[in-house]
Amino acid sequence: MDFETVMQELEALGSERNKKTYISNGAHEPLFGVATGKMKPIAKQIKKNQPLAEQLYATGNYDAMYFAGIIADPKAMTEADFECWIDGAYFYMLSDYVVAVTLSETDIAQDVADKWIASGEDLKMSAGWSCYCWLLGNRKDDEFNASKLANMLDQVEKTIHESPDRTKSAMNNFLYTVAISYLPLHEKAVETAKAVGPVEIKRDDKKSSIVRASENIQRELDRGKKLGFKRKYVRC
Repeated sequence: MDFETVMQELEALGSERNKKTYISNGAHEPLFGVATGKMKPIAKQIKKNQPLAEQLYATGNYDAMYFAGIIADPKAMTEADFECWIDGAYFYMLSDYVVAVTLSETDIAQDVADKWIASGEDLKMSAGWSCYCWLLGNRKDDEFNASKLANMLDQVEKTIHESPDRTKSAMNNFLYTVAISYLPLHEKAVETAKAVGPVEIKRDDKKSSIVRASENIQRELDRGKKLGFKRKYVRC
């Protein structure tokens, strides 16, 4: 399936209702408004195709960019490729759910995520913290340095309330993910989440929301969520 055919297929699957929803969350034109579940049949036909993914991502069309992440071949991507993708990620659904997810399937994931966390740029920092969430929720505990992650928990406690809003959200998710998915630091993550307390996240033209990692963690434990939870796959 070539580039033109994929774009035609995506356009045919779009809906005005989904467009409005995506735009309300930060997307902008061009986009078709395709439900992500409807992309799966096309993805099954294509499987992995990095050259096609690059063409689609370069369009600036939200649906095409999202689909690019589904068919990308992460191991064929270089750090420079990921820098290009994160530069094109103009809102969190792209930075955290396309770029960070794709990066998490590579051997360079932690190195690149560390640079983004230190960048001072909101969506890069958000993608970096989100990448660690995807990693921790999928890879074995022994693939991580416990001391490094402990320092990252300390960093969250010290800086989350002064961080940009998307980064705040990703940091909050990091606290939750360490507590649930990384057994060596479960207790420290729980205590850090309690110390952080409620975090206010401001949203454009919307009422601010309050997130509490400690409550989310406890809610999952009360539901019987197994500590050390790992996903079999990161991408759908």
